[in-house]
Amino acid sequence: MSGRRTAAKAAAEPEKADPVKAAFAAGLAKVHGNPALHAVPAGLCALDEERCPLHPATGWVTADSRGTLHHNRRRRAEPEEWAWALAHALLHLGFGHLPAARGPRTPPDAADLAARCAVVNRFLHTFPIGRAPDDLPGSWPGGDEEELAARWRRDGVPPAYRACGTGGDRPDQHLAPWMAHEDPEDWTLAFAHALTRTVSAAMDVAGGRRETHDGARLPQHPWERALGWFVAHYPLLGGLAAGLTLVADAELARAHGITVAAVNAAAGEIYLNPLRRHTDEEWRFILAHEMLHAALRHGDRTGGRDPYLFNVAADYVVNGWLLEMDVGEMPEGLLHDPELKGLSAEEVYDRIARDQRRLRRLATLRGKGLGDVLGEPLPRDGAPGYVDLDDFYRRGLQQGFDLHTRDRGLLPAGLVEEIRALAQPPLPWDARLARWFDEHVPRPEPLRSYARPSRRQSASPDIPRAGRHHPYEETPRCTFGVLLDTSGSMDRTLLGKALGAIASYAAARDVPAARVVFCDAAPHDAGYLPVAELAGRVRVRGRGGTVLQPGVDLLARAPDFPAAAPLLIITDTDCDTLRVPRREHAYLVPRGATLPFTPRGPVFHLS
Repeated sequence: MSGRRTAAKAAAEPEKADPVKAAFAAGLAKVHGNPALHAVPAGLCALDEERCPLHPATGWVTADSRGTLHHNRRRRAEPEEWAWALAHALLHLGFGHLPAARGPRTPPDAADLAARCAVVNRFLHTFPIGRAPDDLPGSWPGGDEEELAARWRRDGVPPAYRACGTGGDRPDQHLAPWMAHEDPEDWTLAFAHALTRTVSAAMDVAGGRRETHDGARLPQHPWERALGWFVAHYPLLGGLAAGLTLVADAELARAHGITVAAVNAAAGEIYLNPLRRHTDEEWRFILAHEMLHAALRHGDRTGGRDPYLFNVAADYVVNGWLLEMDVGEMPEGLLHDPELKGLSAEEVYDRIARDQRRLRRLATLRGKGLGDVLGEPLPRDGAPGYVDLDDFYRRGLQQGFDLHTRDRGLLPAGLVEEIRALAQPPLPWDARLARWFDEHVPRPEPLRSYARPSRRQSASPDIPRAGRHHPYEETPRCTFGVLLDTSGSMDRTLLGKALGAIASYAAARDVPAARVVFCDAAPHDAGYLPVAELAGRVRVRGRGGTVLQPGVDLLARAPDFPAAAPLLIITDTDCDTLRVPRREHAYLVPRGATLPFTPRGPVFHLS
């Protein structure tokens, strides 16, 4: 009686699930939950273990080049361990270790197998899926598969990496030929596309552009969609867009007179007025406009020019490029003139600077009479510290240019020239000053003359040789002038640094002396001084007001100062307007300072 009740009870109870199969299914579900791995079109072997020749009796999973995973149906493991093993096998396909092809295949040797497994495990260490077995090493060697295989083929595979795959006592990779009527699959391309989509989706979720798994969505503004478009679809500016910060603060825009947008390159911030209404296409144009201002360093290229007028000139150039490249849609009212096509910002400035009264009424993206290239970052709560971003903008624009020309076609010639110029790192001011010396300060050339014989060599004392000397009439020609601003506002550190550089370059060129003039309220002629004394024993006179033009006129009238000798002017830019007629000249000013007039000679910014 009791036996019948037991049989009936057993018949009524449902059959218990196989824990081995359940653990494997749970691990497989974890792998399918990863978008990058799920996109690799692989399947499970349908044969049982007795009929499957690739069944890993002592391992976990074996993958073949037909995209089939052969797993050990008797292995007991946790779902996390199965997830790791399946991910390992799928990555062999995604990394191109098992390329699909027709015809006979050459199997990899032991060094290849170990190197590929080591690279896969190294990737899984930073791309965690499940849990790796405890008997695997805690760290993995650097280098790609080919480098590791070549090294281990020469020196032998280290014992710790000989069995780091999932095949047990067999290889976990098997090359199988494809049938003639089938098209080989490209596992690598499928994995690369899926990985890109996964990273993009993560960035979209982080930026509020896509719902998370729990359905939450952050509000997204049109300028954020425009910025995301550059990252995903426009490689030329995509690298810059990913590193810039959009600051959409209505109160900040109102306080600083920003009608639409402005940019500060040093802080890497684009300031937007969120109250403005523009389409997505117009916001693309606006952001691209500000990104090019920052990347091409229009704020630093102003030099001695009027900052606002140079900003207007750069606007004409940038807007023309963006229209030519068909980036977004230009909002109404921005500056554009087809007649200025092909000109640089400096050339446009020279053309438009003649009519400054009319140009003061023109508007940039910041507003009428205001430049949208800001010299300083705007103060705001939570603003991070910033550093000089020359390398960031140069590298981002150059990398974007390489990708764009490869995939998207041609760009305006003027923009290409400026990007290529940015690819060369800027010369420091002292190197530029040395080049200026080489170009404009003549070097006294020695002559050979038997009137001054050289020392005779001991090996041939009876053979006279010509000596070298500098003719007196040539020496005064090899000089230059130094005009020093010695006003009360002049920094002594700046004076010392400038004079030290001048002295060293003059001595390197064998210049015997330089004509020095100190200027404050009146010029003080110090006459010719040996270049060695410029950096040490010069007594600075003056320290009154700042009037430099009389010093220039003094040198122009001096009968003992050659008309062709160049002139170096050292000032803190708090001076009068200078005119240096018919003479090569250059300015040495503090970094970031701007002369109150348009200089005709080069300007070296001391740092």
